[in-house]
Amino acid sequence: MNDLVEINSSPPVVSSTPMTPYPDSIPKTPKSPFSRMMTPLASPMKKAMTYLEEVGHLTKLDPQDSWLPITESRNGNSYYAAFHTLSSGIGFQALLLPLAFTTLGWVWGSISLTLAFVWQLYTLWLLIQLHEAIPGTRYSRYLRLSIAAFGEKWGKILALFPTLYLAGGTCVSLIMMGGRTLKIFFHTVCGTTCDANSLSTIEWYIVFVCSAVILSQLPNLNSIAGVSLIGAITAVTYCTLTWALSVSKTRPLGVSYDPVRTTSDIGNICSVLNALGIIAFAFRGHNLVLEIQGTMPSSMKNPSSVPMWKGVKFSYLIIACCLFPMAIGGYWAYGNLVSP
Repeated sequence: MNDLVEINSSPPVVSSTPMTPYPDSIPKTPKSPFSRMMTPLASPMKKAMTYLEEVGHLTKLDPQDSWLPITESRNGNSYYAAFHTLSSGIGFQALLLPLAFTTLGWVWGSISLTLAFVWQLYTLWLLIQLHEAIPGTRYSRYLRLSIAAFGEKWGKILALFPTLYLAGGTCVSLIMMGGRTLKIFFHTVCGTTCDANSLSTIEWYIVFVCSAVILSQLPNLNSIAGVSLIGAITAVTYCTLTWALSVSKTRPLGVSYDPVRTTSDIGNICSVLNALGIIAFAFRGHNLVLEIQGTMPSSMKNPSSVPMWKGVKFSYLIIACCLFPMAIGGYWAYGNLVSP
């Protein structure tokens, strides 16, 4: 407590020369890269660009897609995709699946059918992803996708001829099946009273073609979603009725599940290849996947692959519930008696 503290009372020495700050030491506001766009129109322009991106108007489209009837409308959704995929995925080929099991048997028939179904889903997924493989560009035609993948020359060589003969063969098959179906339907409804005035098979073909021409007058693919729904319901109904009635009835005598074999090795090989072809022929619908997806809106934030894949998964769940019971139930009910 007795310690003394000496306090220096002399004032501090102040320099007579004032300190002038350097010009570079003054902090500056960083220049915004968007300073040139800070105009009264900047905010509306930004909103417009965001809106266009969200609705997909910034997506680069093929000029032909704007006037071709199939992809003219971009208002599709996952429900429309399910209707179109289901209608195109089930055909009369499903009725032949029990015939394939007579050659392959239970084990190899089930394995082949399962592998074909998995391969079908995988290839459909690939096509859905390739529809917009390049962001902002949509490929709604096989020819355009092939040209983008293999170049102008090889793309046309690899895609043009298969597309033409597939389209031609499909048209001929549909005309023949449709005309004969109309004839059978007419005789079933009308009975024997209309046999005298019945049309010939060729005339029924013409009736079917005229009906298809009238249906084609609808503006785009989305406008026939109701027709696809009716076709899908019809296909599911006749498949379900066929295998359900076959299983519910008493099996005929002499049913055997031993694979059918011929006396020659060449005949057996041809029978196996024919059975595998029947299974592969039962899965269809690849030719319409790109065009169905082309009817959907797409943007960077909401690509069309999302609703398309949802529709495909739902439709192929129903297709599996039709094809597998058709093959297994039909073969269980009739066995080798299915073989012609």
